[in-house]
Amino acid sequence: MKSIFISQGFVKNESFISHDEAMYLREIYDNLLKDDDKTKGFRSDLSGKKTDNQVEKITQIMRPSLLAPKLKESYTYKHALKTVKKLLGDDMELDFDMLINKAPNTNTETPWHQDAAYWIKMPDKRAVSIWIALDDVYEENGCMWFIPKNKNQEIIEHKAMPNGGALYCEVNNVNAIPIPLPIGGCTFHDGFTFHYSKGNITESQRRALILNFRSKKMIELERKMGVDHTGKREIRNKKGS
Repeated sequence: MKSIFISQGFVKNESFISHDEAMYLREIYDNLLKDDDKTKGFRSDLSGKKTDNQVEKITQIMRPSLLAPKLKESYTYKHALKTVKKLLGDDMELDFDMLINKAPNTNTETPWHQDAAYWIKMPDKRAVSIWIALDDVYEENGCMWFIPKNKNQEIIEHKAMPNGGALYCEVNNVNAIPIPLPIGGCTFHDGFTFHYSKGNITESQRRALILNFRSKKMIELERKMGVDHTGKREIRNKKGS
C-alpha cells in the first residue's frame, strides 16, 4: 500500500471500516446535514451555484468533529490515525475533517483540482486525505477519479468557482481512473494528486467523510498563520510552489 501511494499519489482500501461503523457515522452525518443552524459558518456549496431558493448541490461541512465530538471518539478516526502513522510517520496527526455530500439528482461535478492549492506553502509536504464512502459509490453518484501522479508533480494554476465554490484547474485527464467503492471503503490521496468526481444522477445521497492528516509541526505552522480550515475558501498555494 505505501509504495503504491508514494509512487502514484493514491491508493484504495475497499474495507477500511465495517458496514455497522459506516452506518453509525452516517447517522451523525445526516443530523449535521439537516441542522443549518448548528453548521452555519462551517458549511457551503462547492458548486458555487446555490441561491436561497435552491437545494445545495455539493454540501461541504468543515470540521464536523468540532460540531459532533463523537466523531473523533469513533473507531474510524482512531483507525485512520494509526494507518496514516504507518504510511507517513509517527509525527502525523489529524489536521482537519469535512463532510461532502452530493444531493440526489443534482448532476453537479466536483471539478479537477489538487488539494494543495487550498493550503499554505509548507516545507514538509507530507499529507494524506482519506476519503471514506458512507454509501456505495460509483460513477453515476460521484465516485472519486484520480490521475496517477508524476514523479516531481507540482501545483498548477487553479481558479475559483463563483460565490465561494470549489477551486478547479485544467488538466489532461486521458489517464484518469474511477474508483468505485462499497460503503466503508476509502481512498487515500496526497495533496498534489489531481482528482475529480462526476455529479450525482441517482435518487440517493452520496455521502463522503474526509479526514486530512499532516505532520504535527506543519499543523502548528498553519495555526500560527491563522489557518484552521473553517474560513473563506481561497487559493493559498500558487503554481510552482
